[in-house]
Amino acid sequence: MIEVVAAFMLAGCVPLVVGGAAVTGGSGAYLYINGELKTDYLYPFDKAWSACEKTVAYMNATDVVPEKEISRGTIDAFIDGEQVRFVVEYKAKDLTSVSIRVGIIGDKSASQRLHDKVVEYLLK
Repeated sequence: MIEVVAAFMLAGCVPLVVGGAAVTGGSGAYLYINGELKTDYLYPFDKAWSACEKTVAYMNATDVVPEKEISRGTIDAFIDGEQVRFVVEYKAKDLTSVSIRVGIIGDKSASQRLHDKVVEYLLK
């Protein structure tokens, strides 16, 4: 696996590991800080926003409150009884940052599962 990661890095394309399989589309690096799991996706803002909306719908979220501006948006919702917040931010033409927080203090594994679902929608 290390050889695969090294090959992608040398090619200028860092893989994102989802369920044990390497796919391209994200920075491959997640930052977990203050209860939020954040990464950059190599997709335009509108496509990343749409993937987050589809993830929220797929998870049967309730009390969904989307707030979208030109280069930033948030989606607040409740999923499985937990408060969830998606923050989507434009960084460049094909680069968007997505941060996900589950619960009041954060839940890294739950946030990772939501990021995995976002990746699925980005790849479709």
